[in-house]
Amino acid sequence: MLAAEALAGLAVEAGGYYVDATFGRGGHTALVLQALGREGRVLALDRDPQAIAAGGKRFADEVRLTLVHASFADLGTLVPAHARDRPCRGVLFDLGVSSPQLDDPSRGFSFRADGPLDMRMDPTRGEPVSAWLARASVDEIRQVIATLGEERFARRVAQAIVAARREQPLDSTRELAALVASAVRTREPGKHPATRTFQALRMFINDELGQLERGLAGTLERLAPGGRLAVITFHSLEDRAVKRFMQRESQVDPALRRLPLLPAAARPRLKLIGRKTRPSAAELERNPRARSALLRVAERLA
Repeated sequence: MLAAEALAGLAVEAGGYYVDATFGRGGHTALVLQALGREGRVLALDRDPQAIAAGGKRFADEVRLTLVHASFADLGTLVPAHARDRPCRGVLFDLGVSSPQLDDPSRGFSFRADGPLDMRMDPTRGEPVSAWLARASVDEIRQVIATLGEERFARRVAQAIVAARREQPLDSTRELAALVASAVRTREPGKHPATRTFQALRMFINDELGQLERGLAGTLERLAPGGRLAVITFHSLEDRAVKRFMQRESQVDPALRRLPLLPAAARPRLKLIGRKTRPSAAELERNPRARSALLRVAERLA
């Protein structure tokens, strides 16, 4: 999604060092590798061990690529560990859940097929959604669904979940989807009534906004002057966080703006590149899942 636009935003240099912070199945990494010369390198990260395993097979003979099973929240330490003093010329984030994760019922991300209520990006760590829902209070569940899902009927959904678990454990996606559908009074056109609840629980159990905040901070720390940051988001909470980060880092601290000589720490560290980009009509026709995608690009200043 927005692959060509993201590649253009990165302004890939043939001999540069780049980070694909969300490898997925390697679509963006493949495009960056095509634009690189023999001396160029890519560090690709993913929390999902299945993604890294698939990447190892797809790029088995690619010596310019390093695949690492890790979260982009640790980008600040991973880049110097693998770049070996090479300046980082660009970092790409493609946020949210990947198509292979959505399409695999065993991962529990989707309500379209029945599966275990898991939703972890990295199934080797943390707890599944079902374990958290089994012990969380009504207020805790309501707050997550209202804040991360922006669901108007969050309290009704939370109450229904707590009432249902008194009868039996809530451990399948189909059960949760049906429960939410019974609690949500109105449906948004074209959306399943459980869409917002599933989004909220997935974001919560994977700490997606916290991971994003740390990943962006690490990127700012590791990008070389002139290096580019490109971020693709899929819903308002992600995009809002990215927009605020880029705007904050591209402006002078208001408290120091009138000083005759700005200290280095108060100067902008990013320059915004172009405006936010949406998918073309042709891409939307090929891939309806791209309808909410947005791309933002910024450049690291000296």
